Amino acid sequence: TAAFALPLLTNLNPRRFAVQALVLCPTRELADQVAQEIRRLARGEGHIKILTLCGGTTMRPQRNSLEHGAHIVVGTPGRIMDHLERGSLKLDALNTLVLDEADRMLDMGFFDDIVFVAKHCPAERQTLLFSATYPEGIARLARDFLRNPQEVKLLEKHESSKIRQRFYEVSKEDRLQAVGLLLKHYRPVSTLAFCNTKQQCRDLQKTLQAQGIHALTLNGDMEQRERDQVLIQFANRSCSVLVATDVAARGLDIPQLEAVINVDVTPDPEIHIHRIGRTGRADEDGWALSLCSPSDKRRVATIAQMMGSEPEWYDLGELQDDNDSPLVPPMVTLQILGGRKEKIRPGDVLGALTGEAGFTREQVGKITVTDQSTYVAVVRDIARQAVQKLSTGKVKGRAVKVRALEE
Repeated sequence: TAAFALPLLTNLNPRRFAVQALVLCPTRELADQVAQEIRRLARGEGHIKILTLCGGTTMRPQRNSLEHGAHIVVGTPGRIMDHLERGSLKLDALNTLVLDEADRMLDMGFFDDIVFVAKHCPAERQTLLFSATYPEGIARLARDFLRNPQEVKLLEKHESSKIRQRFYEVSKEDRLQAVGLLLKHYRPVSTLAFCNTKQQCRDLQKTLQAQGIHALTLNGDMEQRERDQVLIQFANRSCSVLVATDVAARGLDIPQLEAVINVDVTPDPEIHIHRIGRTGRADEDGWALSLCSPSDKRRVATIAQMMGSEPEWYDLGELQDDNDSPLVPPMVTLQILGGRKEKIRPGDVLGALTGEAGFTREQVGKITVTDQSTYVAVVRDIARQAVQKLSTGKVKGRAVKVRALEE
């Protein structure tokens, strides 16, 4: 994000209150993340207004915000198209167009939408295209939208000491049960499990829940509010496993991710490298565990060749299933009805929990404030008590409704 946000901010004229840069992203989650990062980088630049325009929310508040003007717009192609068609978004002053995670936008069928948006941008502009993989569709996109482009290719390298990669051979019918075995043996606090299809995501979630493992799934059929809640619970460590397809998990930046499990070996080695690179970030170590049927062996050989390493094969029979201590997430998420619209801030919730309610700062985890709700992670053993104390007490001087997002 910094690679396009820093030059984009440099080319910006803060005194000109018009949209000068547009960033297109495949999903709302990525758009929110990008907008947040640009805001952080723009802090020293004076008053720069950054607006997020995505589907899943009503148009009117977005139209009102556009009427007040913005310097940078970050959004998803469909919603940007809607605003251009209605005339609520004007791009006459645009000098930079960014296509972020362009390969995913193509996978999700956004090619025509991107063409539509690009035609509404001034011909004299800089276009930046970012993509984790470079299939033919991206080459075509580059030919259509970039003039004499400069190509910068970074090889994704993962230190073998940081990401410990292991392959397990398993029959197709035993694959879902095997995920539970891996989890109970390695006991990671947070795991991202990748499946190749939405149906397999749903099947795996059911299998894990039947084994007493707290798993949630992320897929494109979910309403935006549900997706947001799933991501909040996973990021604040109140869900052990997030089951997702590559499209659903694209652009998610989850801190402290101890393991990635490839339930299927992907046919594209670049995607495999991208998947496992979610763990072992910064100073942390991580596990990358892959389940392979005998027919996947050729795919594994291609991946190993691309990574320049020999695959390490292990036997599922050697895994220890520690049934005595169930795999339970350390936190529970509480949902408070009331958010930014009620001017609630993280400090108000922290104050309510550590003040009148009498809990310590260490017992409270991540606090996320959205437009209508506030989510706070608390240590599991105080969850019930925290719901009771918040329900009978006050946040920002008013009584609030609170519930735990866990049955």
